[in-house]
Amino acid sequence: MRRIYLVLALVLVAGLAAPGAAQQKLKAGFIYVGPIGDYGWTHAHDEGRRLAQQRLPWLETIYVESVPEGQVEPFIERMIQQGARVVFTTSFGFMDGTLAAARRYPNHIFAHASGFKRNRNMATYMADFYQVYYLNGLMAGALTKTGRTAYVGAFPIPEVKRHLNAFALGVRAVNPQATVHVRWIFEWFNPAAAKEATEALIAAGADVFAFTEDSPTVVQVAARRNLPSFGHYSPMQKFAPRHVVSGQLVHWDRIYIDFLSKVYAGRYTADNLADVDYWWLLAEKAVELGGEPGVPVNPVFRTALQAARVNTPDLGRISVYDLVMRRLAQMATPQMTFDPFTGPIRDRKGTLRAPAGKRLTVAELTSMEWAAPGVVGPWPKEP
Repeated sequence: MRRIYLVLALVLVAGLAAPGAAQQKLKAGFIYVGPIGDYGWTHAHDEGRRLAQQRLPWLETIYVESVPEGQVEPFIERMIQQGARVVFTTSFGFMDGTLAAARRYPNHIFAHASGFKRNRNMATYMADFYQVYYLNGLMAGALTKTGRTAYVGAFPIPEVKRHLNAFALGVRAVNPQATVHVRWIFEWFNPAAAKEATEALIAAGADVFAFTEDSPTVVQVAARRNLPSFGHYSPMQKFAPRHVVSGQLVHWDRIYIDFLSKVYAGRYTADNLADVDYWWLLAEKAVELGGEPGVPVNPVFRTALQAARVNTPDLGRISVYDLVMRRLAQMATPQMTFDPFTGPIRDRKGTLRAPAGKRLTVAELTSMEWAAPGVVGPWPKEP
């Protein structure tokens, strides 16, 4: 009988060690600044988390939502106590708290979205929209009837300023006299404030809308006045099927899957992340043009965009619809043969920011404080 038990024990041990046996789990925690139901930034991050967990059988995830930006450290502590080996913090205001936690827990791995501070065990990552906002701006410049487009901004940080400036450069590329009127709400998620800002901009004559606020409020308010808009972060065309022209869509799962796979394989450790900075754009398929997946431009607006024509220095005279498609193709290639932040570019005060032929670096993009020509409204920290 003992011999039988011994044989069974050996079989069990061999089975655990055999190829294909159950893999050890990697536990990752995600900290969100807003509710996962915001249908914007946080919703998109959580969708990326869920897709990564579906794709990676060895991954276990936990998350916490609606964390105030200045209070992230206790939540990081709690996740580590719950067994998280990797912690993702997903808002710009979490940056300093994440760095402090990384120094306190040198054997854990951290990654911070949208920031620029790193450590040997702390990477940064961003799926950035500036290219897509430029394409949205091209369309907005063609569709405005008043010459006044609008942008409802969350916080005046470099990320939002970069996106707003790209939108303004797109507007001006098609409609050189048009303006972009900005109102800041100083909230990432506040539908009431977004509604008030949109209504104020409409009252001031704006007739095409883009925004950074994590709800479809701007889209819905504009649609009630029969005005076009561009969705933000998540698919918003369904909230106003005849009024959402396009928008920005994100695929955080592509970054999360890549990063976590490299952690699991041992390529990323708590000692080699100081120079790891994901800056993924159209070419990496981390972002997408459209108000819903697979639809870069709402067919409702195709005729109007085809009818609008513009002169370009490299493509000649072309319809705005074709211009959007050509620029999209140019920016979606690894070579990126077109970039909206290529000089000559002056800010709205006339200061030269990029000489002719110079493309702004990632460092210059991520520290941007100046306002592009055509932007109208307050601009905190404007140089």
